[in-house]
Amino acid sequence: MKSSSLEYQSVSPKVSVYDCEIRLKFRLIEETGALCDREELLEMLLDAFACGADEYLEPVQVHAEAKEVPEVEASPQMRRQLIRLRNSSDLT
Repeated sequence: MKSSSLEYQSVSPKVSVYDCEIRLKFRLIEETGALCDREELLEMLLDAFACGADEYLEPVQVHAEAKEVPEVEASPQMRRQLIRLRNSSDLT
């Protein structure tokens, strides 16, 4: 029985670079001093939004968009990561 050459060909995983944009607008009841540090604020807001609407959070507007962009628009670090992912046996 002959083995098919297709059995030995590796399948290249499909990974691409995307520009992603998320716009969230919501009302939140929170302690007055809790919204000072920008990094902490972003983390707290994303955590609150991920937990969902309740009596302390009211979504007003939610928009998410992702579009594939040419790899040449990515940073050199991101292009190297793409190569690593494509060469990785974990994704096949």
